[in-house]
Amino acid sequence: MNTSKKIMNIALKVVTWLLVAFTVFMMIFTIVTVTTVDKNDRSIFGVKFYIVRTDSMSLSENNKDMDVHFNAGDIVIIKNVENPKEMQAGDVIAFMSTNSESYGETVTHMIREVKQSEDGKVLGYVTYGTNTGTDDEALVEPEYILGAYSGKLPALGNFFAFVKSTPGYIVCILVPFLLLILYNGVNVIRLFRKYKREQMEEMQAEKDKLEAERAENQRMMQELLALKAQLDEKNGGEGTPSAEPASEADSADEATTDEMSETKVETQSEAAPAETTDETQVV
Repeated sequence: MNTSKKIMNIALKVVTWLLVAFTVFMMIFTIVTVTTVDKNDRSIFGVKFYIVRTDSMSLSENNKDMDVHFNAGDIVIIKNVENPKEMQAGDVIAFMSTNSESYGETVTHMIREVKQSEDGKVLGYVTYGTNTGTDDEALVEPEYILGAYSGKLPALGNFFAFVKSTPGYIVCILVPFLLLILYNGVNVIRLFRKYKREQMEEMQAEKDKLEAERAENQRMMQELLALKAQLDEKNGGEGTPSAEPASEADSADEATTDEMSETKVETQSEAAPAETTDETQVV
């Protein structure tokens, strides 16, 4: 029984720590998502993250021989470039679109061609989606380039998009926090009840101890009273014979007194005739 209880306590602690870790991770994840993903002016150590919205770069017959493919719902990792005018054909770049249909949006496409002026100055880049092979409407000028493609996080964009939504916030952040608060509240109540139970047990133990001490004192008192009664009984039994020697002594004293009286009487008797003789002689 104790082993099962210990296992249950360990399991609850593990679940609690996992819930805490998940909640903290989701908080950090959400903060990073909200502050960095799909933000052109924010990066982490020179890296930006963008959620892919279309399949213009997904794998198809047109681009199966190419190394770069990503699908809608993926997250592309874009690194800053020191000189946007040094990009080459075949590079995949993220840029602010000036196309009529996607104006102001972030697009990640491959460079097909570099447009230069007669003096060799880079004017812009012709980009296209490798899935369809169709060139973008507007030329991408160097100042609109946000960075170069560095990698992807498959399917994670959907999760990022969900976390940034209201249902995602409720499911991934609010609910874990509420569960954590509820669990801690239950723990507090349980600990309070345990404290009260231990306090009552201590009070009962103290009461039992006092009762035991009282019972022991009563027992000792009864033993002392019984011992006193025995001593009184013993002293009373020895007091009756002690009166006899006193009576004998009194008898002896009385006999001595009688003898002395008799001796005195005899002496007086012997002296009486002598006086009579003298008187006779005198006469």
